[in-house]
Amino acid sequence: MAIFLAGPESDSRLTLAKSFGIQQTGGLDLSFLSLPRPETAEGHLFFENTHNVPRETTGAQDAIAKLDLNYYIPCRAQKSTVALLGLGKTIEGDFLSSEDVELLETLAGYVAIAIQNARLYASLEQKIAQYERLKDFNENIVESINVCVLAIDLEDRIESWNSQMEVMYALPRWQALTRPLGEIFPQDFVQEFYRLRQSPGIHNLYKFRLATPTGEVRIVNVAIAPLVTKKFSVVGRLIIMDDITERVELETQLSQADKLSSIGLLAAGVAHEVNTPLAVISSYAQMLSKQLQGDEQKSGLLDKITRQTFRASEIVNNLLNFSRTNAAEFTEVDLNRIITDTLNLLEHQFKTTRVLVHDDLAEHLPMIQGNAGRLQQVFLNLFLNAKDAMPSGGTLKVSTANGDGVRVVISDTGTGIAQEHIQRIYDPFFTTKTSPQDGQRHGTGLGLSVTYGIIQEHAGKIRVESTPDSGTTFYLEFPLMRKAVNV
Repeated sequence: MAIFLAGPESDSRLTLAKSFGIQQTGGLDLSFLSLPRPETAEGHLFFENTHNVPRETTGAQDAIAKLDLNYYIPCRAQKSTVALLGLGKTIEGDFLSSEDVELLETLAGYVAIAIQNARLYASLEQKIAQYERLKDFNENIVESINVCVLAIDLEDRIESWNSQMEVMYALPRWQALTRPLGEIFPQDFVQEFYRLRQSPGIHNLYKFRLATPTGEVRIVNVAIAPLVTKKFSVVGRLIIMDDITERVELETQLSQADKLSSIGLLAAGVAHEVNTPLAVISSYAQMLSKQLQGDEQKSGLLDKITRQTFRASEIVNNLLNFSRTNAAEFTEVDLNRIITDTLNLLEHQFKTTRVLVHDDLAEHLPMIQGNAGRLQQVFLNLFLNAKDAMPSGGTLKVSTANGDGVRVVISDTGTGIAQEHIQRIYDPFFTTKTSPQDGQRHGTGLGLSVTYGIIQEHAGKIRVESTPDSGTTFYLEFPLMRKAVNV
């Protein structure tokens, strides 16, 4: 016996799929099975003598003889022949009875259905495999791109959360999936999302400050687009976030450097010209003051003139320091020692203003390449600013640590810096000390500008975090000193 399977719908040729008791199965001309015959339409094809079939072609005669099958019963499903059952005589050499043939014809119908189901199942498996490959391919694209992607359904539940979202937002995928958007993101972002969702199309949020669960604030560009099917029906929303925090910081540094460069050129040209008339005014004011010692009213006015000329001279000297372009001499310096010396220098001022100092200086702190005088000016400015921010007393904390570089953290418990002023504190002549209280200095707006320039000169970084009424913290980083290695 044997079973012959038909090909796909576009190919009706039959091939030998399985056989039992047949010696030769290869190289057979099976075209005779595909020919339309009235016998097949009636039920089955019958060859009484497989070695004498004169009506068939030579190739068909040879195949019929080698197969030695007398009965070819079609297996039909939905009016289509999907296979043929080929059977020979019984073991005793007799032909099959009419009952046997009827039973086989009935069985052939079930065989056809089974074959068709198997083919449908195989086709379904193939489509599932293709779908899985396409799904994996699409997921790989979403996971590989360097932007944050999340998708939400029509009920604002998160359905997709790629690896960049995990990194940027510091929240694992399993904690975000299936949860409502309002439970994951801060209220200000959710409100913006709901506002933009009311109108159709793609919407953008530029330089949005997104607070993460860790308390960190990331600056992101956000695109919100409808998620549509092939039939253009909306099934959700796609949210794409591009983390530009580092880019914005670099832009800020470049902008700050441009400002400092411009004001430095201006200061260099003006400072020397201003010093001369200031010296003349101060000298004549002091001479007049000596001549009018008996006149308290006029002497008081002259003293005010003298004090203001000294203050103007101090501003000019700061301008000169700020605009100085000549390279300072760099040597090995110990930041711990510079910090300690500066704190000792200000010890009396801290006591009189009731400022407690807590220092946590790391032992065996590596040396850095720098200029001790300019670095002391940096810490002097930062310590005095901290003192001025605590007019009623407070705590100043100074710590150092060693890692990829040498890190210094200076924090106070003062009034803090307003958010609208954070971006401007390094601008020349920007100051909030326009009305100083007792114990405070009148600000010139050059202290932090000079500080920023000195830190840049030392290839370092400075960063500030501040909350109004909760204090301010400055983070300073300096690169480690590279030592020569003898090979």
